[in-house]
Amino acid sequence: MLPQDLRDKLHHNAAVNIFDGSLFGFGFMGLASYVTIIPLFLSFLTESTALIGFVATLFHIGWQLPQLLTSSYVASLQRYKPMVLVMTMLERVPYFGLALLAFMIPRIGLDAALILTLLLLGVQSLGGGFTATAWQSMISKIMPPHRLGAFFGIQAACVNLFGAGGALLASVILQRLDFPESFSLLFTLAGISLLVSFVGLALTYEPKSHPRNVAEPIRWRQFGGRLRQILREDDNFRWFLIARGLTAVSLTAISFYTIYGLRRFDMSPEFVGVLTSVLLVSNTLSSSFIGWIGDRWGHRRVLIAANLLTVLGIGIALQASDVSWFYAVFALTGIVNSAQWSTIMTITVQFGSVAERPYYIGMANSLIAPVTIFAPIFGGWLVDAVNFELTFGIFALAGVLSVLVYVFPMGDPQESSVARKRHAAAAD
Repeated sequence: MLPQDLRDKLHHNAAVNIFDGSLFGFGFMGLASYVTIIPLFLSFLTESTALIGFVATLFHIGWQLPQLLTSSYVASLQRYKPMVLVMTMLERVPYFGLALLAFMIPRIGLDAALILTLLLLGVQSLGGGFTATAWQSMISKIMPPHRLGAFFGIQAACVNLFGAGGALLASVILQRLDFPESFSLLFTLAGISLLVSFVGLALTYEPKSHPRNVAEPIRWRQFGGRLRQILREDDNFRWFLIARGLTAVSLTAISFYTIYGLRRFDMSPEFVGVLTSVLLVSNTLSSSFIGWIGDRWGHRRVLIAANLLTVLGIGIALQASDVSWFYAVFALTGIVNSAQWSTIMTITVQFGSVAERPYYIGMANSLIAPVTIFAPIFGGWLVDAVNFELTFGIFALAGVLSVLVYVFPMGDPQESSVARKRHAAAAD
């Protein structure tokens, strides 16, 4: 049950955070999409499939890797919003650097542009990661637990609706302007959109937490011991991490769809922009009800369905005889992205107590970061060394294995949490 002041501010907090997500989506998901626009930009700078595949997943790496490092500090905070506001600037400002960089390509050359692009994208992605634990903790604090999945779903729908609009604008810009002027304009508009969306975060109401819901700051040695204790005692969470790792491998296929289409069917930049819109419209339509379904049907079941759709999307890409098949591939990818985004965040905060939540959030993301880092590198190397078919086959196999883990050894976290509490009470 939320405190009275948060219940009074519920609609306000929902509105300002949906505003933030909407304009964030317009810039980040539409104008500068990591799935389509960033790989397209990189294709002008390098021919390395491994490098393009790695950078296409850089956002996920930056999102996941720092979360464990910040979880102990976040757990000791009475208010999460100040940290969110400071850290999120690192994921918004770099787009102006990318805009300037694209404008300067004729003067600095492709090699220097590639190095600087990697640095800026690295800062942007790490900015998201240093923001993530505090932001997820803040949202789970100001939203009712039984409405959390619905909120993430509605927010994701707005993110992707505006992202689809951004993608359509990106398609027009790519059609009318040449490289690199087109990308300079895209990144400038993305940066402006992200700065305006920041206002929504700044207007969020978050009171101080009660001291009993805040963990005491601990030293690194104690911190490591607490993480090991959670992993040792929470069997269900361990299976969740295994399923997430396998899921991360299968989702790597998404990063290669654009390059696969460019090389096999010689996709035009304009068509890539259209596919971005298909991706985001699909994401929007599915996000609006996936959170609601998860709250009622179970978020674990939603993840099972999402992973099956990932495998189906890979199969369609491999069987494609022309570019029109990619409409279905990107439509399925949109559904998968919406399910993974909102459902993973919702199910993660269902593990553990309120004070332990930042630890679970940190581990759920950071411990699978090595998989997220090396899967695209391995996939890109395998594409260059063998072919796309074998690479996609391995990604599909990982998706099937993740489904098996979700179906059999893993249970719903809320049920397992209740069981642990009963066991602890019986032991006492």
